[in-house]
Amino acid sequence: MTSSSTRQEQKERTRQAILDAALQLSGKVGFAQLSLRQVAREAGIVPTALYRHFGSLDDVGLALVEESFETLRAMIRDAQRDPDTFADIIESSAEILVRVVKANRSHFGFVARERTSGSDPVRQAIQRELELFISELALVLARLPHIGTWSSEDVTMASGLFIRNMVYRAEQVVQMPDGRPDLEEDIKRKARREMRLIVLGFEKWQS
Repeated sequence: MTSSSTRQEQKERTRQAILDAALQLSGKVGFAQLSLRQVAREAGIVPTALYRHFGSLDDVGLALVEESFETLRAMIRDAQRDPDTFADIIESSAEILVRVVKANRSHFGFVARERTSGSDPVRQAIQRELELFISELALVLARLPHIGTWSSEDVTMASGLFIRNMVYRAEQVVQMPDGRPDLEEDIKRKARREMRLIVLGFEKWQS
């Protein structure tokens, strides 16, 4: 292993430690209440080391948005993998949603909090990511029955209904107490019902 690769690995470890520290602290006091000095202390580094990676707290927040949405993007794509019918999407989405959010509660909690109350750059970054998901799902929906003849605007509208439903239910999973399988099943049941209701209107809709 060369010294340059060792330095790069150390750099990546330090950057990740900063993000992990900011994520942990934001869950306790809210991201807007943090300072770079607090984050550096939690990460176990001096503030000058933090500034080598991030110029401002908003830069840290934007990196956390990117990191959080990498997880969300994998979740959405798992749910969309080669669907043949709407039933495939609905069934897999509800199961994957709860499982992945539970396993990544800190990241989803960060997105849920900052989506409405974060700084302008962070809120805008979250909105851009959600719009990207809507566009990606629209490409999948356009291949399914009843939608192939729709306008692109209407396909995007339908995709937005699905994504907004999943975001709402993901936020419920974040708030769900541990050890409550009854609540978990209720969230999945309601998510399925709501998505089925959305789909019922597809056959009758005309662009």
